[in-house]
Amino acid sequence: MPEAVAERHGLDPMALPDEVLHSTQPLLLRGLVADWPMVQAARCSPADGVAYLNRFDRKAPVVAMVAPPESGGRFFYNQDLSGFNFQRQKAPLAAVLDTLLKAADTEAPPAIYVGSTTLDTYLPGFRQDNPINLEAMQQKLASIWIGNRSRIAAHQDLPDNLACVVAGRRRFTLFPPDQLANLYIGPLDFTPAGQAISLVDFHQPDFERFPRFAKALEQAQVAELEAGDALMIPSMWWHHVEALEAFNVLVNFWWRRVPGYMDTPMNALMLALMSIRDLPPEQRRTWQETFRHYVFEPDDATAGHIPESARRVLAPIDETTARELRAHLLQRLNR
Repeated sequence: MPEAVAERHGLDPMALPDEVLHSTQPLLLRGLVADWPMVQAARCSPADGVAYLNRFDRKAPVVAMVAPPESGGRFFYNQDLSGFNFQRQKAPLAAVLDTLLKAADTEAPPAIYVGSTTLDTYLPGFRQDNPINLEAMQQKLASIWIGNRSRIAAHQDLPDNLACVVAGRRRFTLFPPDQLANLYIGPLDFTPAGQAISLVDFHQPDFERFPRFAKALEQAQVAELEAGDALMIPSMWWHHVEALEAFNVLVNFWWRRVPGYMDTPMNALMLALMSIRDLPPEQRRTWQETFRHYVFEPDDATAGHIPESARRVLAPIDETTARELRAHLLQRLNR
């Protein structure tokens, strides 16, 4: 059985300690947002939770993913990975919420999922009414996820992530970043929702097709969250997410520990796949040493022999240097 995520109790959402916000291990924060008005409303009933959300709805259409009942709530690829087992539909949020309430009484409803919707854009005022203090974090973003019973395949996110369950229940199964090879990740550039996902069905793992998944399970951690609980997910931890009720709402707060001008490492990975991966083996080894020297293990031997005023990109990157580098790369890529 997976190990339980470590728990913390009695924390104040307006005064979260650095050891929580900077944790490199997942942390289950019991009752962190239990006093939020949204949590209180949803605890009364799903209808009360919907009524509370409707107070903030600015009437802009949202994108809902809809999968047939036979999907079992699993939003995934089709059989040959040429497409997906769901459709995307634009609709007013109020209509989606009304559909969720009606579907709650259906024996086998379609799976409905409104994912990663920017909170301040679609529900202005919600965040102020349900406060949390993350002002010290850089590149902050808040998003909301709404749906019925669903399964979201294991994936990674670059930012640190505080996931707050505000309606329903959720189960997270988490794996350290080093379990990449054991999770059998699908395509990088054709994904259900932006992030590459594990191809393993966690409800029915095929150990003949995915034998290394047994090794991943040895490193797994699991957390079951009730409304009012939160989960701190460190950057790049794999997480599989299950929504367990007929009406579920999750609010995420994301942040990175670097300035906004720093680009996503995924762009570097894609460029390396294009320019390095298919080189002859001896040339790949040369570039592996080059990256070690300049990127992964820089020390005094990297640029100590160059006057500080002349180090340019070998000096710490600032906003001006990042802007110049980006322009230089775009110029070279567009040749």
